[in-house]
Amino acid sequence: MIQIEENISAGKLPVYLQIAEQIARQISAGLLIDGQRLPPERELALDYGVTVRTLRKSLARLTEQGLLTRRQGSGNYVSKNENAGSIYSFFRLERPAGGGLPSAFMLDVSSLKKPEDLPSFGSSKSGHRFRRQRFLDDIPVAAEEIWLDQSCANQINPAQMSHSLYKFYKERLGLWIVHAEDWVGLDRLPDWADGLLTVKPGGYCGYIERFGWSQDEKKVEYSRTWYDAAAARYVARLK
Repeated sequence: MIQIEENISAGKLPVYLQIAEQIARQISAGLLIDGQRLPPERELALDYGVTVRTLRKSLARLTEQGLLTRRQGSGNYVSKNENAGSIYSFFRLERPAGGGLPSAFMLDVSSLKKPEDLPSFGSSKSGHRFRRQRFLDDIPVAAEEIWLDQSCANQINPAQMSHSLYKFYKERLGLWIVHAEDWVGLDRLPDWADGLLTVKPGGYCGYIERFGWSQDEKKVEYSRTWYDAAAARYVARLK
């Protein structure tokens, strides 16, 4: 087991990407609607506490994704695009009012034999296990345990990991999770998650099991997430 000693800012996305992700999730949640004009750039930059130059990088990314349209002399308008892929497009937890910027604190990274209680996935008998605390707008909302089949990587360097695990997979392992299947229900919070949520170990909370498939259609990832239903909700929007 590799213990990760770091503060919550370690591995965070660049500020302009954080802003772009916040706006993208607001659009996805319906807090910003199709055709809506965003506030002036200087006002937005002041709201986010950044320079206009940084804010414009965020807006440029959203424009490239098809989520914004810039009208010369008029401003930036929401152009909802259901096919736009944000960094956190697979993260289905939102604040009760919608949206919220995800972040994570890595608790440990372990490479070990898969325990018997795990369902079947991947071709290896071993895997890399990641345990994390998840946040929305810096509010703790979930405890995660993610297993990646060892066939995807012999070793994992924790120093290279970012708040977005799928971004780490893509940039460091050459692995894309192209689709996932979620099972949602209730479960008791495990002992290892003590102190991570307002729910105590043994108490019931929201529960998500997920299988993830790679770009070559192999089932290579399995995860389980325990979330505080008072702080977050699971959302799956249908096209």
